Amino acid sequence: MDTKKKRVVIGLLGPVLDKGVGPERWEHWRPTVSLCQHENLLVDRFELLYQKKFTSLAEQLREDIRIVSPETEMNGSVVEIGDPWDFEEVFAALHDFARAYPFRPDDEEYFVHITTGTHVAQICMFLLTESRHFPARLIQTSPPLRSRAVEVGDYQIIDLDLSKYDRIATRFRRERTEGVSFLKSGIETKDAAFNRLIERIERVAIASKAPILLTGPTGAGKSLLARRIYGLKKARRQVEGAFVEVNCATLRGDAAMSALFGHVKGAFTGAMTDRAGLLRTAHGGVLFLDEISEVGLDEQAMLLRCLEEKVFLPVGSDREVQSDFQLIAGTNRDLLDEVRRGRFREDLLARINLWTFRLPGLRERREDVEPNLRYELEEYERRTGHRISFNREALERFLRFAAAPDALWRGNFRDLNGAVVRMATLAPSGRISADIVGEEIERLRSAWRAPDRSEEDALLAHCLGDEGLAGLDRFDRVQLADVLRVCAEAKSLSGAGRILFSASRARKKAANDADRLRKYLARFGIDWRAIRPSPGGIPGDR
Repeated sequence: MDTKKKRVVIGLLGPVLDKGVGPERWEHWRPTVSLCQHENLLVDRFELLYQKKFTSLAEQLREDIRIVSPETEMNGSVVEIGDPWDFEEVFAALHDFARAYPFRPDDEEYFVHITTGTHVAQICMFLLTESRHFPARLIQTSPPLRSRAVEVGDYQIIDLDLSKYDRIATRFRRERTEGVSFLKSGIETKDAAFNRLIERIERVAIASKAPILLTGPTGAGKSLLARRIYGLKKARRQVEGAFVEVNCATLRGDAAMSALFGHVKGAFTGAMTDRAGLLRTAHGGVLFLDEISEVGLDEQAMLLRCLEEKVFLPVGSDREVQSDFQLIAGTNRDLLDEVRRGRFREDLLARINLWTFRLPGLRERREDVEPNLRYELEEYERRTGHRISFNREALERFLRFAAAPDALWRGNFRDLNGAVVRMATLAPSGRISADIVGEEIERLRSAWRAPDRSEEDALLAHCLGDEGLAGLDRFDRVQLADVLRVCAEAKSLSGAGRILFSASRARKKAANDADRLRKYLARFGIDWRAIRPSPGGIPGDR
């Protein structure tokens, strides 16, 4: 940051060590006052926590600190503790203060003073700092030698990396359970494997800023989970920036580079003003790149550098900019296979593959259809204001259908959401009947009967037409699909030929790769220009 952060100390009033009246008080070491007397430690603000019965002492400390450090702003907060030796009571009171305090880590750096107060209070302050409820470092003060009693003593700043204490494990477990429930949108899922997966994700999300890779079929909930991870980190004050979501399948050509990394005015025709770019917008927050396999190789190289060095060059600029964010990537493809095909950088995969979690599809979690069905009904009510419910016969029929082997759920939770929206919209007086469920079941079955078309089939159909594709032998189909894929990605006919004939061309004195490839395509009535009808390629291709 360009501006220096303010230094803020949070400390407990010590009714024994901090007390003193009259001029004699300056002859004794008082830790709260001494902390503000160090010439090399300017405290911009001191947040003093005290019990109401010690208000007079707190006011005395405020006046004394104003004398020794006029630059220090003193704030006082009453934290009532009935029994200072009751561990749970002390911890709960300080925990509540920490959760309510408006921390601003981007503008201020925090220190927790642990000398003053009872032994129990110091332990609790330590634990709340270690668990990041106080996003701070410890500052430990110690008195001077007896021969120098009027001096300010010493201090030490401590960074924590310590294990949790068993005596408050119950409180931490409860908070962790709340985090897991938050990631699941409050849905009481029954699938044991999925619940273990979410517990692991919660642990990683809180403990790590490394990239997270979410895989799984389309509609499995990757986008929703990414937003929930951000919300959890935001609630724990681990991020201050925004959540920036990008569907990489919508980024094409030169526009992709500008959208991700920004550009400077005049970088290209139409660049009338500077553009920050999505990576800079995500500074201090979380960047979710959905369908990351769709990002081009050039953009992948720049993304890798940004992840490793936190800097990148906007389009048309010769000055690097900084951006520090946590990356969450989503994909429904096998990225290792994409690496083998030359469509994804191996070094980028290695960088984002530290934490990889596969979200199962709905048909792998059939016991979770019912709780997710309730969730979708609640969401429909929240969006529309209309309360919708099933009658008993309708609910039983839908759940039997959802759990049956022929319920494919190809669109996963998108299919379930669509089904609920349709049934709720058609429900008279907000009640879904068995007839409405029957109509929806037929609609879903009809949609699922249409076979999925792979990317290769789409490319073959584009060049041959559906009729030509149907008449293709399997042997030719496999070979031609690979040839067309190389052609669609190559910049020229010769370039595609060099890739396809790389082994045999080495044995020829005069290789004419373009002519060989043109003749092969002609066998199927395909012209090179038909493979790439426009600069953007075929739909779904790049």
